Amino acid sequence: SVSLKHVIEDTDRHGNVRVYYRKPGQPKVRLAERPGTDAFLAEYRRAVSGEIAPKRTHKPPANPESLTWLCERYYESAEFKGLNARTQRVRKLILGHVLKADGTKPYKLLEARHIRRARDMKSAFPESANGMIKALRAVFGWATQPGVELAERNPAKDVPYLESKGDGHHSWTDAEVAQFERRHPIGTKARLALGLLLYTSQRRSDIVLFGPSHVEDGWLHFTQQKNKDRKPISLQIPIRAELQAIIDASPVGKDTFLVNEFGRPFTANGFGNWF
Repeated sequence: SVSLKHVIEDTDRHGNVRVYYRKPGQPKVRLAERPGTDAFLAEYRRAVSGEIAPKRTHKPPANPESLTWLCERYYESAEFKGLNARTQRVRKLILGHVLKADGTKPYKLLEARHIRRARDMKSAFPESANGMIKALRAVFGWATQPGVELAERNPAKDVPYLESKGDGHHSWTDAEVAQFERRHPIGTKARLALGLLLYTSQRRSDIVLFGPSHVEDGWLHFTQQKNKDRKPISLQIPIRAELQAIIDASPVGKDTFLVNEFGRPFTANGFGNWF
């Protein structure tokens, strides 16, 4: 793979991974062609030469009484900046949906009954509804703190979460794992990805970071990405012989075992889309 300078990945509000050319100090230029193709390389060269102009958007400032304005102040707070990058991205995504519908409304007039009604409209998707409540609790929890005092109360605090339904994501059966292994033999990146997931039982946000620096005497040493800044959990996991055989037979990156089309570590979302 070829590493192209100033090429980055970003995730839009729908969770889709986008590729951009971004020179320091300049706006991003969207690269729409599929990475790794000749068309992508040609598009990259046009972006470098300035033939593709970045899209500039001019957004008027939010009304200081609006919910959008309050959320923008929250994004600037130490509380929000103290969250890990993925949590920040997810929270902004959730609040973005709220603001799209009600962002212009006065935040001081928001009451629990309004949030409850919005929650009930999402009752078919309880996790989505609960995510909205949690995000609003965080915004107003910050806004009511001494020294901030932009709001007098937290209306989301009195809205209970919905009970989750169903059994969650489907877990692969042994037959489905075997089917995948037949299709992707040892030595392929897909098999390496499966091996890391299967033999460590860790989240995608962790396995995309695993690399030689995490290995010591046949064990993986790492701190889980989830809640690493608030309640870090450090683990040591033995590398099973089956996984070691897969790693030894696979093309791996210098810093991480898994790398994307640019020879760089995957983002968690980028890995999810690829896999």
